Amino acid sequence: MTVTFNHTIIAAKDRNESAQFFRTLFELPEAPSWGPFTNIQLSDGVLLQFAEPPVEIQMQHYAFLVDDDLFDRAYHRIRAAGIEHWADPQMTRPNETNTEHGGRGVYFMDPAGHAIEMITRPYL
Repeated sequence: MTVTFNHTIIAAKDRNESAQFFRTLFELPEAPSWGPFTNIQLSDGVLLQFAEPPVEIQMQHYAFLVDDDLFDRAYHRIRAAGIEHWADPQMTRPNETNTEHGGRGVYFMDPAGHAIEMITRPYL
């Protein structure tokens, strides 16, 4: 068997709010949830499980590769919602996207304070 990524748990202040944020942003359907998890499933079968840990949440970085059409729609939703965003991870180019690596990219924070990157081309 080859190695594939199956799932990860993402710490959230409000698991339902975080899951809904990503479902709306990336146009994903609801996925079955159980126990302490509110789940979303990406198109490649990877499950993102949002949970509310009983500890302080440390910021993590998550990058999502999307096609150009979804990037346009999601970026429109980011702007329409007034979400702060940057063209760079250092947050020195506010309200912009970048065109590095042969595609487009943008950085923003999710409701739990995680650093989210959305790109249209992989780095490699």
